Amino acid sequence: MSTVSPDPSVLTVRAGHRAYARLKDAGLRPEDVHVIPGAAGGPKALGICGLDQAIFGEWLPRARQVRSLIGASIGSWRFAAVTSGDPVSQLASLSDLYTRQRFPKGVSMAEVTRRSMVFLDELLGGREDAILNHPDYRLNVVVVRSRGMLQHDTRGRLALGLMAAISANMVSRRHLGRFMERGILHDPRERAPLGDLIDFQSHQVPLTRENLLAALLASASIPMVMSGVAGIAGAPEGMYRDGGLLDYHLDLPYEQPGVVLYPHFTDRVIPGWFDKSLPWRRGDHTRLQDVVLVAPSREYLGRLPDRKLPDRKDFERYLDNDDGREQAWRQSIAESERLGEAFLELVDSGRIADVVQPL
Repeated sequence: MSTVSPDPSVLTVRAGHRAYARLKDAGLRPEDVHVIPGAAGGPKALGICGLDQAIFGEWLPRARQVRSLIGASIGSWRFAAVTSGDPVSQLASLSDLYTRQRFPKGVSMAEVTRRSMVFLDELLGGREDAILNHPDYRLNVVVVRSRGMLQHDTRGRLALGLMAAISANMVSRRHLGRFMERGILHDPRERAPLGDLIDFQSHQVPLTRENLLAALLASASIPMVMSGVAGIAGAPEGMYRDGGLLDYHLDLPYEQPGVVLYPHFTDRVIPGWFDKSLPWRRGDHTRLQDVVLVAPSREYLGRLPDRKLPDRKDFERYLDNDDGREQAWRQSIAESERLGEAFLELVDSGRIADVVQPL
């Protein structure tokens, strides 16, 4: 940890209306937290590594209890790392492995998928039982089951399916049900901490040693970037893809006795991947009423390389300059320690009640 005094201004804290009243009245304690969501966002996760390490490595262990972790895409990989061993070292390994990835121009979907399988095996291989039997955490992995043209992995048909889905989503998010279904692979000891999932057809399937890595791979399988996963043991037959397509920032009907603590990349909740360019699509305030969202502030981002968190576009921005990209990403990872320090200072001092804003 840095010897510099924590700077709370590096964080933005927002809360749903019930959580907001709770923080104003009593602050935030680790025993209040029962659910932690993890959004899709690829390399953005590297930029909050220090926040994750502080939360999972120091703060939550002060009050050990059963907590549900529910992640889509990189969010599920973060939480698999947390549950697979020492969270501080495993999150550092995740960041290092992701940073060291290098892809040649025009790399095929199949090759990106192959490398991702190697990635997961290096990070999690041999740790399946630790993940599935963690004493404190219950892992939930969000995927989508493709329908219609999205069932195909040929670029032409897949592209047509994506264009149709984007057009349908512009009219109404509910039309995405023609193109995909939600899948949640949950800890075998209990189901995901969610109410009725009536917005889309949804399946809940227990995680096992046989389907864990396949579920994690599917959860991050971005169409046109990676191949879909053709079948997950125990789940309905079909082609599975990135859970962020439907649940980009996990705008879900959480059910829990306390607070949903959300370490996030941004201070807003975007329902689905296709809603990123639709500023009027916001998270449902009734679903988010117990959420405490903690994210890097705009002031913090302004001092990072490229004035932002790492993202997938950096592979193009730094084309033929992987050394430069890696240097920028490693600087962002190192800087993220300040996010963790600021979070600990806010909760320990009680000043989180002074800085929290409505979500």
